[in-house]
Amino acid sequence: MNINATLWIQWIPFAILAWVTAQFIWPVIAKALDERAAKIADGLAAADRAKTELASANQAVEAQLAQTRTESTKLLGDAEKRAAAIVEEAKKRAEDEAAKIIAQAKADAEQQVVRAREALRQQVAVLAVKGAEAILHKEVNAGVHADLLARLKQEL
Repeated sequence: MNINATLWIQWIPFAILAWVTAQFIWPVIAKALDERAAKIADGLAAADRAKTELASANQAVEAQLAQTRTESTKLLGDAEKRAAAIVEEAKKRAEDEAAKIIAQAKADAEQQVVRAREALRQQVAVLAVKGAEAILHKEVNAGVHADLLARLKQEL
């Protein structure tokens, strides 16, 4: 290989090109690469934050669902207890009403028995008077013998 002036002359534009590249082009490229690396790092950090926030949100949702399930179970239990209480109260009211109706029916029946006995006494008294008239063959005055008839009613 022969080193001559051409090699030295070619070396000068190369050195100028290297110097211009190092002074003006390389800083711009390095700056762009650094900015790109920073954006990628920010994006990865944001993705990591989003993952942790998503995990946190999922835990919060699960906790809220568990709380909601617990509350709904409690509300259902309370509703069932209230329904049972209402049914028991209705049964008690029905039993009380039935007892009142039975007591009223017994009282009505007792009154009817008393009325029937009184009517029967009246009829027996009338029959006794008619029988006495028939036996004595004369008329018995009810006004005169009212005391006698009252005692006869009491005995019957």
